[in-house]
Amino acid sequence: MKNLKEKISIVMPAYNEAGRIVFSIEETAQAFNSFGYPWELIVMDDGSTDDTYEKAIALLEKYPQLIVRRNPANMGKGRAIKKALHYITGDYTLFLDADMDLHPIQFQALFDIMRLDKADIVIGSKLHPNSIVNYPLQRKIISFVYYLLIRILFNLPCHDTQTGLKLFKTEVLRNVLPRVLVKQFAFDLELLVNAHHLGYKIAEAPIILNPQRSYGRIGPKSILATGLDTLAIFYRMYILRYYDRIDYYRRKNLAKESGRMRR
Repeated sequence: MKNLKEKISIVMPAYNEAGRIVFSIEETAQAFNSFGYPWELIVMDDGSTDDTYEKAIALLEKYPQLIVRRNPANMGKGRAIKKALHYITGDYTLFLDADMDLHPIQFQALFDIMRLDKADIVIGSKLHPNSIVNYPLQRKIISFVYYLLIRILFNLPCHDTQTGLKLFKTEVLRNVLPRVLVKQFAFDLELLVNAHHLGYKIAEAPIILNPQRSYGRIGPKSILATGLDTLAIFYRMYILRYYDRIDYYRRKNLAKESGRMRR
């Protein structure tokens, strides 16, 4: 039996999705109405130059669960999601891309795996043996090579960090997200690396990937930027011990504040 007090927050970053945003919001609302859980949908327009934002806010009256916010300029998916954290009120948070390559109906599978495996995070994986994916061979090769790199550098217990469908316990997300510095290509990786470092359990789920538009060729600039971000995360984690120092200073500040309160 479902606990109707458990609320789901869906975060949907969007950039220049004017041609799809209405359909994406409608499909998400329909899917979550069918689940029977209380829900909210936070659309974060990341500085679109088209009318993505205007089309989204036009649906506010139709869907009281809808929240629409925007960045003044394109700042990257990571920055958009970090901003969305201020508006999340649910017990669980789902990341969902606005292009609908991954339909929101797949949420239930992630939620079931979270409960069965007692996981803190469940991520959709294109490399899961039960996934049904249809994307170019070039993308498959790049995904597999990146998986090998991540495995070597971080020993993460997952095969695919980049798929947009991810479910978090909101409390976990609030603890991990402030540690993340990357705003664009390796945002998901930094989030998962920190979650794993803090001892949170990560599980994977199969997905059905139905591309809604033709894939463009991944340019060398994007590959280079992702690689550099990945190496920077490794440097901060294992050389600088930056993330551990964040925890140390937070605990120190909390201790000081607690001491002042006792006095």
